[in-house]
Amino acid sequence: MTALDDRSTTTRVRAPRPGPHLRLERTLLRGGARLVAGMDEVGRGSLAGPVSVGVVVVDAGTRSAPQGVADSKLLSPAARTALLPRLARWGLARAVGHASAAEIDELGIIAALRLAGHRALGAACATTGPVDVVVLDGSHDWLTPPAQGDLFALDAPVLTAPRVHLRVKADRTCASVAAASVLAKCERDSLMVELAAQHPHFRWDENKGYASPDHLAALRELGPCVLHRRSWRLTGSSGEAALPTDATAAARLDDDAAAWGMMST
Repeated sequence: MTALDDRSTTTRVRAPRPGPHLRLERTLLRGGARLVAGMDEVGRGSLAGPVSVGVVVVDAGTRSAPQGVADSKLLSPAARTALLPRLARWGLARAVGHASAAEIDELGIIAALRLAGHRALGAACATTGPVDVVVLDGSHDWLTPPAQGDLFALDAPVLTAPRVHLRVKADRTCASVAAASVLAKCERDSLMVELAAQHPHFRWDENKGYASPDHLAALRELGPCVLHRRSWRLTGSSGEAALPTDATAAARLDDDAAAWGMMST
């Protein structure tokens, strides 16, 4: 009876969720790929500054990711920054590509994402050669060029488009994608801090260009500057930011826009 009582009062402790791993990347490599690239974007839902895409290339000899690697949205700024020296030594190559606010206005957000992604791939592949598969976070392939149109006229390296493997929440489960998200987030945040010195009223050093109350208040008072995405309806009738139709129709906005406060502190 005592043993039964002891069991009935025992509290189960849930095991911690496993962090990102290389299972998907290794499956793709065993399936014939020589090089696999994890890719993730940041800044899609921002009102100002670039959209940025990180990429990390791995092969069959790549070891497990450094301890602490996770989706950038789940890490504090200090934790992300602390990972950078280790990520600089992990994988075969890594890079971050950007598309400016002016390019977003000219092309639309999806084509600008594609441009930034191919810029990142071009920089990484200069070291490794072409990759065979890109693991892309989400359910929408914004990397593969459409049948018509030529985004490469806008200073993107001309690459043979690799095969894209979509994985929802890949930044939570795939180590190469999580690492790419950290690199992109750190580089874009650093850039927005630099740009904040030129436009201090918008507080980009704190909000990184997202729709914080201070940012929206400054927009209502001063109007947009040259680094805002002017094709977007930046403040609606309620004073809240509104996003362009091509972004909301073609793909989800990055959910870090909703969590700007956590990411920028």
